[in-house]
Amino acid sequence: MTPQTATPAYRRLSVEERRRQLLDAALTLFAHRAPEDVSLDDVAEAAGVSRPLVYRYFPGGKQQLYEAALGSAADELRQCFDEPRTGSPLARLARALTRYLTFVDEHDTGFAALLRGGSVVETSRTTAIVDGVRRAAAEHILSHLGATDPGPRLRMTIRMWITAVEAASLIWLDEDKQPPAGELRDWLVDQFVATLSVTAARDEQTAALVGTLTRDGRD
Repeated sequence: MTPQTATPAYRRLSVEERRRQLLDAALTLFAHRAPEDVSLDDVAEAAGVSRPLVYRYFPGGKQQLYEAALGSAADELRQCFDEPRTGSPLARLARALTRYLTFVDEHDTGFAALLRGGSVVETSRTTAIVDGVRRAAAEHILSHLGATDPGPRLRMTIRMWITAVEAASLIWLDEDKQPPAGELRDWLVDQFVATLSVTAARDEQTAALVGTLTRDGRD
């Protein structure tokens, strides 16, 4: 007689573990569908739980779940720019962009819906979450540049470049992720230096930074 396969023991998840499970399921769905095309039933099915259980953890319904999932994705995006201080500033930037583009690649539809806006679940809170990522990225970059007291021209230049990176990422998705991510990354680093060089003609602080970047190179 063939012995029966043992049934895995059921393990009750803690509150935090269950919440993380639901957020992971929601993030996976939002990564490949526009937010308005994802229902709580979809999230429940993806997580292997009941719809009432989803409501128990997110009583605000889909809006609360979306904002929580967006916040989780924002944390991951912030970490993309939290680069160890090894190598030149441009080498660090290239590594951060590699992680950023990997995130874009893995969350293509959700990323596009997020940045393009217009979603029925978009609110001032979701907009603030996205803007918080931009500001955090700018602060990380300024820190790696050694700009302890950045002036308005330098700050504006960094924020403009971050906006350009977002726009390039959306176009990259529209172009079926061409050119390859590595080529796009290197081009964006070149754009970073070029944008700073334009500002350097009008700002001594930026000019000093460009001189340092030129000396250090990308190693």
